[in-house]
Amino acid sequence: MLKKLQLKKHALTAISYMLPLVVASGLLIAIGNLTGGQVVKDVDELTIPSALTSLGVLGMGLLPSFIAGYIAYSIADRPGIAPGFLMGQIASFLGAGFLGGMIGGYLVGYICLMIENYVKVPKWAEALMPMMIIPTVSAIVGGLLMYFVLGTPITWLTQALTSFINGLDQNAKVAYGFIIGWLGCLDYGGPISKVPNLICDGLMLEGVYGPEGIKVLAAMVPPFAVAIALLLSKFVGKPIFKKTEQDNIGIAFPMGVCMISEGVIPIAMNDIIRTVFSTSIGCGICGAIAFASGVESMVPSGGVFVIPAMTNPIMAVVALLCGSAVSALLLVLVKKRLDPHEINDLEEPDADEQEVDLSSFSLS
Repeated sequence: MLKKLQLKKHALTAISYMLPLVVASGLLIAIGNLTGGQVVKDVDELTIPSALTSLGVLGMGLLPSFIAGYIAYSIADRPGIAPGFLMGQIASFLGAGFLGGMIGGYLVGYICLMIENYVKVPKWAEALMPMMIIPTVSAIVGGLLMYFVLGTPITWLTQALTSFINGLDQNAKVAYGFIIGWLGCLDYGGPISKVPNLICDGLMLEGVYGPEGIKVLAAMVPPFAVAIALLLSKFVGKPIFKKTEQDNIGIAFPMGVCMISEGVIPIAMNDIIRTVFSTSIGCGICGAIAFASGVESMVPSGGVFVIPAMTNPIMAVVALLCGSAVSALLLVLVKKRLDPHEINDLEEPDADEQEVDLSSFSLS
């Protein structure tokens, strides 16, 4: 049943639409704050830094509507957009935040789909279905459910989660940071890592920026780790990467600088258990150091380029380097030494292949 609903697909679609807004808004806040800006409500108090900060905060306030609107759009196509955005507005009004926006988007998206599939109207009214009937009816039904049934429990759940994260002591922060970092690197940007990343994005919307810092930094650890491991393996004289893997590391590292960890996948697939074990431990250590030392990020993407905008950027760099170094050291230790004939796995001409003289061949 859940597989048929394709909940993950709809959430990922919405996130892909929402991400540019999150990045732009986060950068606006970061640049504004770094230049002395603050949120202002009086036009007479506006300066350029304050305008940037205020605009970024306004953009962040749109996130519940974006996530709800595009989840509903993914489910029910264009008729779902307007009621989806309205569910996001209700979530903001009730204080249900990102979680409320997601639930509202799913709710109204499936209401739209049911109306489209099961409600039959006269032929003259069919043209009104996507423009008026479906958006209006689904907004009424979904809105009343959100206001009077679902909104309050979602708000309580959001407040409880936010209070839990804010109330963690130092030891708990180390454990929490390790788990989020470890989970976020298990499949290098695949479906498993999407779950903690989604939680981090939701908490950022509630003003909890520490988990977002873990997400940004830990995603860079695997590419950095394989690059350091390659250098370290040459330094200690223990070859662990084949030629093709070395070529792939040359591609994975610049991708990692931009927070794209998928470049490690071709390298990991040749020795999946040892590579995942090593890189996930380093990601966990990176997350533990970052969260325990108060590193926060208001920008959810951008790799090393957003580190200067983080809270406590020096410790962010320390966390990234420590996690990468630990993973690199583990890779050198646990991966088996390659024999000289195993290193060069690039395709070579078959030595046994012999040339065939076709000069005497003719068609009659």
